[in-house]
Amino acid sequence: MKPGATGDGSEPDDVGATPVDRDQANPNAIYANAEKWRIGREFLSRYTGTEPERFEKQIILTNFAHYVGRFEAIAGDARRTHGTAMTAAHSERLGVSIIDFSIGSPVAALIIEVLATADPKATLFLGICGGLHRSLAVGDFVLPTAAIRDEGSSKHFMPSQVPALPTFKIQKFVSQIVLERGLDYRTGVVHTTDYRFWEFNERFKAQLYEERALAIDMESATLFSVGFASKVPIGALLLVSDLPLREGGIKTRESARAVFSRYTDRHIEIGVEAMSQIAERGEHIRHYRW
Repeated sequence: MKPGATGDGSEPDDVGATPVDRDQANPNAIYANAEKWRIGREFLSRYTGTEPERFEKQIILTNFAHYVGRFEAIAGDARRTHGTAMTAAHSERLGVSIIDFSIGSPVAALIIEVLATADPKATLFLGICGGLHRSLAVGDFVLPTAAIRDEGSSKHFMPSQVPALPTFKIQKFVSQIVLERGLDYRTGVVHTTDYRFWEFNERFKAQLYEERALAIDMESATLFSVGFASKVPIGALLLVSDLPLREGGIKTRESARAVFSRYTDRHIEIGVEAMSQIAERGEHIRHYRW
């Protein structure tokens, strides 16, 4: 579906046209509000330095400049762009774009919503998380099956009772790529919070124990909820960077450096392989009509 395409699969004459004949039930939805769609296109262009039409149809989202650099090294033909707040790179050979959108729930909500105007066929978040379950170790992969919406952004897009779920077929394909590399991953619920420095709050930690969440991060629930609300297929593969509930497990400057030197290259390589191959090897992503 090209940018500006209608919800029933038909397309307007102009690629950059505003969406027409769409469900008007929620005027806040970017696909249902012509003016919001127009300004959303401008937001995406201004923040990333890339017009919506110039994005590839498979997109990786990340929080770190290192991932963009590794993406460029893998691609060989990547074209980097700089916007007012974000950095992007695009590989025509791979059919993949990557965006470093920074950190946190509000900016995650912004980027996944305005990405609707680029009409991605698959989007993958390569994020890091704190491992909460005792079986996890630094360097493990977590493939979320759902996320707890303990942040303030997703409530503006979906009612509180709606769960935050990734697009199943993206998760399924990413799991296949991980296993083909002879690696393993864990599945479960991730707690997404907008409370960054929570590690010394005993009440908050007691809540995490009660929830029995597998890991904690700051973006997954927002991306899943706003992606669903904006009709953007989105999955996530998280890398465990620290074990904050254990003694000495809180991330430090030195431990963060060790994670980046030992594990992040493999993380981005899996993401690039998954997104570059999903168009040919993956099943049709949208397994239901929007």
